[in-house]
Amino acid sequence: MGRIDAMNLNALDLNLIKVFDALLRERSVTRAGEQIGLSQPAVSAALNRLRHLLNDQLFVRRGNDMMPTPRAESMAEPLRVALREIERVFHSAKAFDPAELERTFTFMGADFFSMMLMPALAARIAGAAPRASLRFLDSARGDVSRLLQDDQIDVALERPLEVSDWVSSTPLFHSPFAIIAAQDNAAIRQAGIMEGKTLPIDLFCELPHILRSIDGSMSGSTDEALRKIGRTRRVSLTLPHFQAVALAVANGNHLSAVPRQFAVWAAETLPLVIFEPPLPIAVPEIRMYWHARHDDEPPHRWVRDQILEAVGVLGFVESGVAENVGAWRGARTDQPAV
Repeated sequence: MGRIDAMNLNALDLNLIKVFDALLRERSVTRAGEQIGLSQPAVSAALNRLRHLLNDQLFVRRGNDMMPTPRAESMAEPLRVALREIERVFHSAKAFDPAELERTFTFMGADFFSMMLMPALAARIAGAAPRASLRFLDSARGDVSRLLQDDQIDVALERPLEVSDWVSSTPLFHSPFAIIAAQDNAAIRQAGIMEGKTLPIDLFCELPHILRSIDGSMSGSTDEALRKIGRTRRVSLTLPHFQAVALAVANGNHLSAVPRQFAVWAAETLPLVIFEPPLPIAVPEIRMYWHARHDDEPPHRWVRDQILEAVGVLGFVESGVAENVGAWRGARTDQPAV
């Protein structure tokens, strides 16, 4: 961080470090202020004090963003570690009370979670921590390890990922695939396949498919499973969001392999029918990821516990389509906020 003389060190307070950390994460004076509860003039004044103390611009404007100088980048991780250690000391000295929590937690994942988990989670957290705020970012935002390292997100909800060894994780649930089609799909109706039954492999490969893909890839787990038995399908459309996939399927003659929990949820409001896939498709384990520096931090641990409990309330089970529909609807009847 460089040498700061005794006079400058006496002028350095914790709020300046918090402002510096928020600017690194948000790259905006306005957003940094919102993150830590300061006005834009207060953040600007703190930045000017830091510039004077360290004799460096620290952040320079590039378009709408404030970009860190090399000096600021070199200070980032040591100061972030110091700030977290200070917070840890104070948290351990005082019993944690969610009702007193004033903090914004940022999650990242697919729209699967923003639609199916976040309403229930937000209600649960609001009831216990009314001054806490939540943000949810799309999984296309970027590399999970980097975003956790930079504190741009608190928690990622994803399939198994290759992450750094300082990333902690825990399993949430398994997400087997189901096949969705429009209720008026002529080919399926002509074949006489009843909802909940297994689609014939020939029909499955003959009909066009829609794939949820955040990067535009035209191949997924279903294609890998088909290759193992010497078959292929035709993916005629990729979309970045599960809800868009469901809407497109409901209004066309496509099929799509989607998480079973989402299939049942979507079929409640869209003219969709659900079938079993005609071949085994690898079942992904959905996990929750966070930076290990937050392992024992009471507010962060509490929020992770709320996620685990909210997922449990959703009633995610690994049975067949018919049993899954009943379990899901039962869970929704018991928990109308979900």
